[in-house]
Amino acid sequence: MNLLSRYEEIILLTILKLGDEAYGVSIREKIFQDSGNLWSFASIYTPLEKLKRKGFVVKKAGSPSNERGGKSKYFYTVTEEGKQALLEIRTAQDKFWKGVPDF
Repeated sequence: MNLLSRYEEIILLTILKLGDEAYGVSIREKIFQDSGNLWSFASIYTPLEKLKRKGFVVKKAGSPSNERGGKSKYFYTVTEEGKQALLEIRTAQDKFWKGVPDF
């Protein structure tokens, strides 16, 4: 089992929450809303590229827009393999937390 990093886990969960609106800026904003921490763009895009290489997300270009100078946004979707990886990390975390004394 090759467990996800914490960054990868957070990004995958955020993409699932955002649905069809999951692109770099919206992912960053949602992470800030949920955690209060403002991640750098490198903290978003580096794990996104790793997740794409692993087959856990797919990246799809949207339509070019005038407000973006004719450039497209790239939207991300979690694959079935990505969902399975999330279930594996959740199971592993549950095992690690089991038996930890209250503190």
